[in-house]
Amino acid sequence: MRDYVIMTDSCCDLTDQMARELELEVLPLTMHMDGQDYPNDLAGTAISNQEFYKRIRAGKLATTSAVNVGQFQDAMRRVLESGRDIVCVCFSSALSTTYQSAVIAAEDLRSEFPEAEIHVVDSLSASLGQGLLLYLAVEQKRKGLTAAELAKWVEDNRLTVCHWFTVDDLNFLKRGGRVSATTALLGTMLSIKPIMHTSDEGKLVPVSKARGRKAAIAALLDKIEALGIHPEKQTMFICHADCEEDAKAVAQTIQDRFGTPTVHINYIGPVIGSHTGPNTMGIFFVGTQR
Repeated sequence: MRDYVIMTDSCCDLTDQMARELELEVLPLTMHMDGQDYPNDLAGTAISNQEFYKRIRAGKLATTSAVNVGQFQDAMRRVLESGRDIVCVCFSSALSTTYQSAVIAAEDLRSEFPEAEIHVVDSLSASLGQGLLLYLAVEQKRKGLTAAELAKWVEDNRLTVCHWFTVDDLNFLKRGGRVSATTALLGTMLSIKPIMHTSDEGKLVPVSKARGRKAAIAALLDKIEALGIHPEKQTMFICHADCEEDAKAVAQTIQDRFGTPTVHINYIGPVIGSHTGPNTMGIFFVGTQR
């Protein structure tokens, strides 16, 4: 069996250290602000998470772009030239063209490397939901799954990774077309916080509403109780948009309430954060359904 690399993109929002420990090959999406491009590498080389949210809170606007075909071709070629195969797990195709770029790059390279296996999988996931799926995939790889077996495992298990989150400022969702201007205005006036998840199609979908942040976070925790499979045995993830103390408090509550042994916390990176705004928080776990 040939060795293989798990490739992904920076919308997995893992820490740089964890991505290295998991031996992932991570390609950056790009955030654009004030006429400058900031590759969203996990180490925050171009711009730190803290600096990004400082600017966003000050009113700066940001746009984003996907990993392009050329970036994938270059990264994939380096791996294939080393004699290894590839399983590429990408940010949801419903939210970015990154997956499509990987598919095109893989197709172009198959004729150049006919002996190689290149599997490209749509994670249908975002942020640390994608991160959790990769974390679990690496566990499977280390159990001895082949590249083809792992790609199938990801496809078969991606919809068990639950994504539940709430946003603090509806105006960011309004700009992205996720909520109407009227909904954003009324929600802001009444302190309405949407409870959202990532659907089976990989889309961000509003599910319910809560009055105030405390109630919204409580609603997220209730989803673990409703959907979680043996939460006392899981590793869970929490992402946050520059509200780390809140995230730590939620992690402690998860451990106290469900007996969950490990809860990893990290920032929502600049690419996803450009669309969700500061103080967004999400929890990710394995459940019976999304």
